[in-house]
Amino acid sequence: MKTTEFFAYLASVVAVLIASMVVGTEDGHADYFRADKAWLYVVILTVGYMISRGLAKSGSREPYDESH
Repeated sequence: MKTTEFFAYLASVVAVLIASMVVGTEDGHADYFRADKAWLYVVILTVGYMISRGLAKSGSREPYDESH
């Protein structure tokens, strides 16, 4: 399950960055999706991913042990 969530996270980050690159300034139009906004969304996605992983680990009944 962790791998699926990670790939979904990576796909979302790539999609945000590509969308920011594709939506650019055209003749007479402002840049609606600037790089700073794209990176803000990447940070929000990262925080959401970290929270979801933390919640998943908090619900785990197996204690963490490096010997396994």
